Amino acid sequence: MIVQEIEGSIKQIEKAKKLSELARMAGLGWRKDFVGIDLSDKDLSYDILTHADLRYADLRGTNLRYADLRYADLSGTDLRYADLSGTDLSDADLSGADLSGANLRDADLSGADLSETNLRDANFSGAKLIATLLRDANFSGANLKGTNLKYTDLSSIKYTDLSSINLRNVVP
Repeated sequence: MIVQEIEGSIKQIEKAKKLSELARMAGLGWRKDFVGIDLSDKDLSYDILTHADLRYADLRGTNLRYADLRYADLSGTDLRYADLSGTDLSDADLSGADLSGANLRDADLSGADLSETNLRDANFSGAKLIATLLRDANFSGANLKGTNLKYTDLSSIKYTDLSSINLRNVVP
């Protein structure tokens, strides 16, 4: 049991060093304030970024697989073609973000704010969008196969032409 705790602590230290290095490269001190930071094409998989302020950051093509972004502020962030599969984005603010072409397979977006977000051609297969705010979101060409949309109001999405959206096996 003690060995597992030590290994867990080492992993947390390694993640903190990784984030500290990214912050240093961007000219920032170590903190959770990454407003406008350019982390495009970086590997942030499995990182813990809860409550991080990533407003207007450039995360194009970034690997965020299985990252913890609960309660993070990603409003206005560029996440085009980012890999967010398995990522926890519950209660995150993604309003005005660009997630076109992003992979959100099996991601948890429960309670997240996706208002005015570009989700064109994004892959949401198996994702949880439970009680998610989707006001004026663009789902054009998105894959929602197997997505859980329980308690989510779809009447306010920007593009209501669902002909180009894969809704197979969606949980209402």
